[in-house]
Amino acid sequence: MIDESELPDTLIERVSMMESILIESATGGSSQTDVYEHLRREFVGDDTIKALLPTFVRTHRNLSSFWGWIKYEAGTYAERRVIIGAGFTPLMDHLEGKGKAPGDKLVSDALETFDADGVHVVWNKALSRRSSDPEGAITVARTLLETVCKRILDECAISYTDKEDLPKLYSMAAKALNLAPDQHTEEPIKAILGGAMNLVNGIGTLRNRLSDSHGRGGRLPVKPSPRHASLAVNTAGAVATFLVETYVEKHATPNAA
Repeated sequence: MIDESELPDTLIERVSMMESILIESATGGSSQTDVYEHLRREFVGDDTIKALLPTFVRTHRNLSSFWGWIKYEAGTYAERRVIIGAGFTPLMDHLEGKGKAPGDKLVSDALETFDADGVHVVWNKALSRRSSDPEGAITVARTLLETVCKRILDECAISYTDKEDLPKLYSMAAKALNLAPDQHTEEPIKAILGGAMNLVNGIGTLRNRLSDSHGRGGRLPVKPSPRHASLAVNTAGAVATFLVETYVEKHATPNAA
């Protein structure tokens, strides 16, 4: 039984502890298998952290299993240290805030306030995959917008079916919030709202062409990279925040346009 008081308080220190245990195991052996298993259960139980864990941590439940893999993967201690360090780099970068865009916190705050257990969880999943899994991030970017639109439609008591695609769901949510271009006469406002709709359509297209959401034959014309994922995730976050802030404002001020 692990005594929690003997473990570091912060997540980044706990991750660093796991990395050190694995290096010990790969370079002479470690007696901290119970600590490793405890930390692994904790990390695997968090969807955001799990997505960034090294594959060898997700695969190997204990140090004995890990040793059986690493001893054949690399013959020298130095090589094993490099493999382990590289495996933890995406997670450590995430915890240290590297690769985060300036608007990430703004979006996180808005979505967490709106729906901490639903929408915000999807947003965190998109962020966690933006650099390490571009195809997955693009898929989750669309899921984020679909989730926000459906959540708003539910709150507005507007029915929809599973057949509605993202552009249709967005159109329905936008109309409910008075954000449809044809609900306004001022050209600048119509242009902005039309632009938002085009962005949503673009995310749908990007997701269908570049993400891992569908089986594909032949070679991809463009392999998704972190910059493609950032484009999709950041755009989805901005549009989702726009919808959420409009919904919150209209309900705080029922007569708001």
